[in-house]
Amino acid sequence: MFSPLSVLLVIVIYVGLLFGLAQWGEQRTRRGRPINSGTIYALSLCVYFTTWTFYGSVGFATRSGLLYLGIYAGALLSLFFWQYTIRRMIAVKETFHITSIADLISTRYRRSQRIAAMVTLIALLGLLPYISLQLEAVIRSLRLITHEGAGQIHWSSSGLLITLLMTVFTILFGVRRLDPTERHQGMILALVAECLVKLLVFLTIGLYISYYYFDGPADIYQQIKQHDLDHLLSSGGDDSGIQWLTLIILSFVGVQLLPRQFHVGVVENVSPTHLGRALWMFPLYTVLITLFVIPIAAAGLILGLPAQSADFFMLLVPQALDQPYMALLSFLGGFAAASGMVIITTMTLATMVSNHLLLPVCEKFQQLAWMRTWLLQVRWVLVAIILFGSLLLARLLTDTYMLVAVGMISFVAALQFAPATFLGLFWSRGNSMGALLGLMAGFIAWGWTLIIPAWVEEGWLPLSLLSMGPFGIDWLRPQALFGMDLPSIPHAVLFSLALNTLFYLLGSWLYTPQKQERTLTTEFLYTTRALRTQEKARPTGLNAYVELAPKLVEAEQLLRRYLGEEKAQQIVNRIADDLQVYDKSHISVVELMEFHRMLEQMLAGAIGAASAHTAIEENIRYTDRERSDLTSLYSHIVNELQGSYRFHPDKADEPESRGLDMLEELQDQLEHLQLKTDQQAREREQLEAKLERQYQEIFDYRVEAQRLRQENETLRQQVAGRSSE
Repeated sequence: MFSPLSVLLVIVIYVGLLFGLAQWGEQRTRRGRPINSGTIYALSLCVYFTTWTFYGSVGFATRSGLLYLGIYAGALLSLFFWQYTIRRMIAVKETFHITSIADLISTRYRRSQRIAAMVTLIALLGLLPYISLQLEAVIRSLRLITHEGAGQIHWSSSGLLITLLMTVFTILFGVRRLDPTERHQGMILALVAECLVKLLVFLTIGLYISYYYFDGPADIYQQIKQHDLDHLLSSGGDDSGIQWLTLIILSFVGVQLLPRQFHVGVVENVSPTHLGRALWMFPLYTVLITLFVIPIAAAGLILGLPAQSADFFMLLVPQALDQPYMALLSFLGGFAAASGMVIITTMTLATMVSNHLLLPVCEKFQQLAWMRTWLLQVRWVLVAIILFGSLLLARLLTDTYMLVAVGMISFVAALQFAPATFLGLFWSRGNSMGALLGLMAGFIAWGWTLIIPAWVEEGWLPLSLLSMGPFGIDWLRPQALFGMDLPSIPHAVLFSLALNTLFYLLGSWLYTPQKQERTLTTEFLYTTRALRTQEKARPTGLNAYVELAPKLVEAEQLLRRYLGEEKAQQIVNRIADDLQVYDKSHISVVELMEFHRMLEQMLAGAIGAASAHTAIEENIRYTDRERSDLTSLYSHIVNELQGSYRFHPDKADEPESRGLDMLEELQDQLEHLQLKTDQQAREREQLEAKLERQYQEIFDYRVEAQRLRQENETLRQQVAGRSSE
């Protein structure tokens, strides 16, 4: 049908067009004319639909009927809660410069490096096989349309070239800059183009099959009945209820907390108002891309195609109908579905791994300190390692139980972020101990109930582990914990989520966090409660005794370790200019505190909030007087917050919850006093000017009086002289 070279040429041309579109978007951004469109934002969220949707939904439908809709029903259900979840995450992102889901969770819990590392590890282990699944789908579909068969994936030039193209594209438009909080305009435009391509291709294939092979919806239904394919319209068979519930839960969480979804939905968001467009465009896209799943599945089965190849009916049905170019078009749609997911996921994983796994190691071991200066290049290497490692993993796991199951395994991995994230957005009692224990418990349960059975199926572990349990302990069997006999995925979801939530609650109730964590929690929850994206400038009313020049040098030396000399100098100058202290020789301790806060935010954009906080703590020094003044200010504020005006974010509407509201009132009072002081100064100047004029008038009066006295005396003498004559 097609030679591998011709298909690869089509891929190169397609990727070249994406490069051109992405470059155009980058140039517009550099010229100060970015495309801040709610439509672009809404379509970028459709990266949620991968090859698991484009190819896998048809295969799922051939086995379980309408059950495949569960993975989309949960995603649509989550839209009703975006007002309370995604919008709050966006507010937090703007305030704290959040760069990833790991950054969000760690920032909520004391900026803990351990929690950030745990989230990163779960994401990496959970999503690496999912990337392999995307690469496997592309390579197998390539072999199908070139008549090589979808058999074993080998380390071929086609697989290497496809992976190389994705690596280059990810680096050029996803990891080209060090600050991942800057918008990737070019990458998002290319991502939107791929979302449109996969949708248009799916609709084209679906319409062709529905109205060319079949004769419309009525004929499709009749053909299904005639060929005894009623299972295509069933709800899923045995255990369908628990299966539907499981899929709804997984998709509800996944559409918000999968690293790629968090990035496009939160990090790349320009304005919370764009959510309004997404609330109707995302459901419309979902309906359209699932509309023809049953007709395509029915056509494949009626044509006699093997049921075990149902995942590729999107390619095989056009081939069976002697439509090679339509099959090529289908391949291009599958490539678009895979590449969008792979590029965004790889970029986010590379960012998290560098910020939360490598940087802490570099800080601990001086021999690795040189890596901090080459952080951007380290991320490039991580992108290549992740993608080519996924290709190798796809080769090792070809035709195995594990690779078939990784779609759901990855969703269950992302589910472990739910308690720490969702409870942390609303519950003030949640703390770092609870989050860490919950993540660890959920991660262990996930591995025990899903990964261990997969390894047993691979033959890497003895079968007795599933039938008898470890050391013969029957109630610890990975697929039947505590004697619960459930399907694999519902079983894993139940125990991992239950244990995660239980340990989160226990840790939060039993552990009393330190003052610093309580203060950060208050600030975090206040941001989400008020949905503020910009904070007012803080008052600066104390004595200006801190010498500014050494502080600028200290900050520049810190930034230079991560961003390079030129970038570091630009950022320090920008912060000083924003604070309006650039021309001052000395600043107040409050201005110093604000300077370091802005410095940490800028650094957080490059290395993550947790790493930035650690870097500031370890490298910024205070004099005894500065430390004493900062401690006094901090203690005063915290005592006020925890005293008679105690702040409860979960009781924000009650009159007594006035903690940070009081700070705003104090700020308003200070601003009012400052205005009053300025007015008094102006009045004093006016009085001084008036007094000066009065002094001048008195002086002139005295001079005139003196002149008159002299004239009178002269006249008196003249009169006396004449009288004597």
